Amino acid sequence: MKKDLHPDTYRPVVFQDLNNKTTYLTKSTVATDETIKLDGVDYPLVKVHISSSSHPFFTGQEKLVDIEGRVDKFKARQEAAKARSDAMKKAATKTRVKAEKDYEDDNDQPVKMGIASANK
Repeated sequence: MKKDLHPDTYRPVVFQDLNNKTTYLTKSTVATDETIKLDGVDYPLVKVHISSSSHPFFTGQEKLVDIEGRVDKFKARQEAAKARSDAMKKAATKTRVKAEKDYEDDNDQPVKMGIASANK
C-alpha cells in the first residue's frame, strides 16, 4: 500500500443544519474554526444550509406536491382527449348524415352512383 495516502486530520466533526438546527456527529477532514459543545465534549462545527432533515426529498414534502400535480395534469389531459374525441365523433356523424342526404333522391331512395342512364 502507498504511504501517506489518507489524511491525518480525520477526526469527529459536528455538522449542523441551519434550517432546523439538527446536528450530526460524524468523522471528517473538513477544516473549520467554529466549535460546539455536544454531550460535554467540544467538536469542530460545520454549518450546512440543507441536510437530509430539511431537504424536501427526504422529508416527503416534495413528493406529495409533485404527485398531486402529476395526477391533476394527467386527469386534465385525459378529460381534454375525451372531449376532443367526442367532438370528432359528433362532427363525423354530422358529415355522414349530410352525405347520406346528398345521395338520396326526392322519394328518400338512395341514388346509385355511376353513369347516369338515359331512360330514367
